[in-house]
Amino acid sequence: MISALTHTLRLARAGYVFAREGVFGFADPSTMPPQAQFAVRMARLIERRGAATSGRLSRALTRLGPTYVKLGQFLATRPDVVGITMARDLENLQDRLPPFPQAQAEAVVVTAFDKPVSEVFASFGESVAAASIAQVHRAEVEKDGVRTTVAVKVLRPNVGGRFRHDLSDFMFVARKMEAVSAEARRLRPVEIVDTLSRSVAMEMDLRLEAAALSEMAENTRDDHDFRVPSVDWDRTSHHVLTMEWIDGIALNDRTKLEAAQIDLPDLGRKVIQNFLRHALRDGFFHADMHPGNLFVDDTGRLVAVDFGIMGRLGLKERRFLAEILLGFITRDYHRVAEVHFEAGYVPAHHSVENFAQAIRAIGEPIHNRAADEISMAKLLSLLLEVTGLFDMRTRPELIMLQKTMVVVEGVARGFDPKLDIWTTADPVVREWIARNLGPLGQIEGVVHGAGDLGKVLAGLPAIAARSVAVLNQFDQMTRDGLVLAPETVAAIGKAEAKRTRWQTAALWVIALTFLGILWSIR
Repeated sequence: MISALTHTLRLARAGYVFAREGVFGFADPSTMPPQAQFAVRMARLIERRGAATSGRLSRALTRLGPTYVKLGQFLATRPDVVGITMARDLENLQDRLPPFPQAQAEAVVVTAFDKPVSEVFASFGESVAAASIAQVHRAEVEKDGVRTTVAVKVLRPNVGGRFRHDLSDFMFVARKMEAVSAEARRLRPVEIVDTLSRSVAMEMDLRLEAAALSEMAENTRDDHDFRVPSVDWDRTSHHVLTMEWIDGIALNDRTKLEAAQIDLPDLGRKVIQNFLRHALRDGFFHADMHPGNLFVDDTGRLVAVDFGIMGRLGLKERRFLAEILLGFITRDYHRVAEVHFEAGYVPAHHSVENFAQAIRAIGEPIHNRAADEISMAKLLSLLLEVTGLFDMRTRPELIMLQKTMVVVEGVARGFDPKLDIWTTADPVVREWIARNLGPLGQIEGVVHGAGDLGKVLAGLPAIAARSVAVLNQFDQMTRDGLVLAPETVAAIGKAEAKRTRWQTAALWVIALTFLGILWSIR
């Protein structure tokens, strides 16, 4: 249980940084119990001057390091957890950090391939972009006397240990929240942290990013307005990823886009439709489609980079997404409600009709309106009220989808403020529904169902044998009873006593930390 003390000390430091940057100014003490009100007042005493301006949470997370930056980016998509005001503050959080030294990057390459850098690359330039997990270098490879420019992504040295420590702190807090709060259990902070942990773990193995690139290249090989860079597998390892260099215009460079006379409204349409096509058709989509990760090449195609964060949807989730979007497009709110119940996202004891009424209150205000006429804050507030009213719990499999939809919609609005989201989504959604829920899709479903039934029937003998074994064990237990050896009982008692001592120590550390803070401002 030493970890409890370690978590407390690290979290106390984070709390101090939050207090200094004025993060506790987001809190409304009037809704808190007296003890929490006192803690917020104490924290605000050490708030530095000027901290009450916008971006305070973003500044605090940046000061705390790459794991907190990732957490902030993730929570920016979860206003149901952090609130609308705080989510807006986090929207501008940038995953940009100072690059690590060139010598360290070259050392990573040498270790990865057990060769001097000069034998791996014909040239290896300075960093051109640095983020929380890795940085990118421009390099060249030579084959048959011809040099080709490539992008080389290099993992930050020792980044794994830092992320593991910080993520364990987040999990510690999430478990404590779920232990004491029913609302926290509805929002599932433990599953949120677990999803973040899995995402980060995959980002830190660049071979997996290369595999994601390869898979999406196969999925999109026939798409006329989207492509991804090719992978150089001979120069790719756990810590290094080498891929095609993209000579295009980044979508965050508005000046160059306008100078190249790019049709910006059409570009916004491409962003939305390609995202929906990948999510619905392939069940595999780029889950970090911010403007810095998207380019336009000289043929007008979208090119995506940075495949460290990907999302997947099963057939059930894809059908849910398609029917929900079609329901909003056609204003069939009763069908939208039914789909939520069929998917098990709303508990069965609620009324479909009442839920349809609530969905109508969300959908009607945004129909036949341009994006710049929609109050997203009011819309989001109503949506959060509805999810709480109908006991809807966080769906981990949809978190990445929700995150990406928010980002994609923001990118599209940046290019065309009057973009009609529903009209733009309509052809992609209808195409998928016609293909998968129409006659041909139903025939394929019957074929797949027959195959699944055959697998179940083939496995029945083994299932029956295991069932008999379990029943025999249960019968033995009911006759003889469950007996704990004396040494087992003693060990349990010691462990419980040790846990209590460390929890007490953790509380004292928190108290002493606050005393130290108060002393420092006297």
